[in-house]
Amino acid sequence: MPPSDDNRRTTKPPPRVFTPRAPSPAAVTGSIPPPPPLRHVGHGLTDLGRKRKSNEDVFFVDDELGLYVVADGMGGHPAGEVASREAVDALFGMVKRGIGSLKEYDGPSSEEDLHVASRLMESAVQAATYHIYSIGEVEPAKSGMGTTISALLVLQDFAVTAQVGDSRIYGVRGGAAEQLTEDHTLVAWQLKQGLITPQDAAKSPHRNVIMRAVGNRDYVQVDTRAVPLDKGLRFLLCSDGLHVYLKDEDIPEIVKQGGPSAVRRFIDLANERGGKDNITVVLVEVD
Repeated sequence: MPPSDDNRRTTKPPPRVFTPRAPSPAAVTGSIPPPPPLRHVGHGLTDLGRKRKSNEDVFFVDDELGLYVVADGMGGHPAGEVASREAVDALFGMVKRGIGSLKEYDGPSSEEDLHVASRLMESAVQAATYHIYSIGEVEPAKSGMGTTISALLVLQDFAVTAQVGDSRIYGVRGGAAEQLTEDHTLVAWQLKQGLITPQDAAKSPHRNVIMRAVGNRDYVQVDTRAVPLDKGLRFLLCSDGLHVYLKDEDIPEIVKQGGPSAVRRFIDLANERGGKDNITVVLVEVD
């Protein structure tokens, strides 16, 4: 069902943790039955935090569609709330209309499946971008508003992430957490280029400068990534109101609590460590 108008929508470990596993020869030849399909369940929670007067974050959870989103609005209340809510609405509608045969296949995914799913997610974020930009063109008070988007589409044996901004998606398996998305911030870019050190980044006055956002222009570059699924894999989507307080070692231990208990603990941790921004968490469990 489409999201409601309120906010309550229902270093890095080695990359080998998330390397696809090749099927066994027996599985390829069909001499053994394929494993039962993996199921995925999402849990989400958002919180005002300890400093803000309004919540510009939105999350979306749809287990049937397999779509999970965290959006952190920018532009000030009420523009930030409008941007995040409208972006999630637009993204949901585009994915629902376009998912088609991706939900119908039974066998292992092909390169074409990965390509189609990635293009769908990229197109959905672009649709949200143009939609938000158009609102700002019609309503000058909302001109320049934008939002981050961290979105996850879970299919039969793989998932696709779509990323703009500085919210994040982590993958967690076997006691290890990996950041699957890249922060589109000035500081992250400076770090990547070797212009500053991690110590410089921690005290930089430009930590909150976003270099990509959904809606403040009519086009945005979208990062997508395909992730193979395995039983026990967990995805953590969160706004920067949480991840600025997270240590890598925090994530697997809290995720082990599972479901509503885990998302509540993430919210509490952020508030205990300062709660200076809105805090939003979605945990997706694959079993």
